[in-house]
Amino acid sequence: MLAVFEKSVAKCPQELKSPLSDETAVNNGHVLIDHFSSNVPGSVCIKLGVAGSMVYTADKQNPLLPRLFAVVDDMFCLFHGHIENIAILKQQYGLSKTANEVSIVVEAYRTLRDRGPYPPDQVVRDLHGKFGFILFDASTQNIFIATDSDGSVPFYWGTDNEGHLVLSDDSEVMKKGCGKSFAPFPKGCFFTTSGGLRSFEHPLSEVKPMPRVDSQGQVCGATFKVDAGTKKDTGMPRVGSAANWSSHI
Repeated sequence: MLAVFEKSVAKCPQELKSPLSDETAVNNGHVLIDHFSSNVPGSVCIKLGVAGSMVYTADKQNPLLPRLFAVVDDMFCLFHGHIENIAILKQQYGLSKTANEVSIVVEAYRTLRDRGPYPPDQVVRDLHGKFGFILFDASTQNIFIATDSDGSVPFYWGTDNEGHLVLSDDSEVMKKGCGKSFAPFPKGCFFTTSGGLRSFEHPLSEVKPMPRVDSQGQVCGATFKVDAGTKKDTGMPRVGSAANWSSHI
């Protein structure tokens, strides 16, 4: 799967940008989307207007960790992986027996957006399994991205030469589109348009960039690690507050 978002929707962390240029890279996320759509068997491309694009394929996927897509009420979600406590979550969110993982993520986000009783870190923490997902809410121009606490499925993020945020489960695709300006998405973390990168395992701790060097000794996009020694104010409203929760996700 692959997604590219404009800077107005998702401001890519500056630390993901490598100081070294790579002439082998396309270095343009939109060109990468077109290349993926044209060359990967069974690919489906979803244009998100001025916000960006998503594309995915079910070709050559692991049947135990499938790629799923859903669009519900202007919420577009790509999901890669498997949720283990799916029966409990179906009941929690009032979903039918036929609901799958991507349906649960969309409904969890909708509940959170529309003043759910939990902060976003709790919502992601309730998902037990092996997964990475990308959700775009066209009604609020917000993205919601997360991966499980063990980083069980391949999931990367990076930036092209125009500052677009690029996300994929394929490192070769990332190399082509971002050169050295990409890194594994930090495990146990989630990223939103308004809140940036946060840890759902340690929501009160800062997530800080760490330098990353490849096997040739060249500087690449930084990885991000939870700094347990720092604490921050999450800025989340209390339950019952009149504040709009959508500004915090």
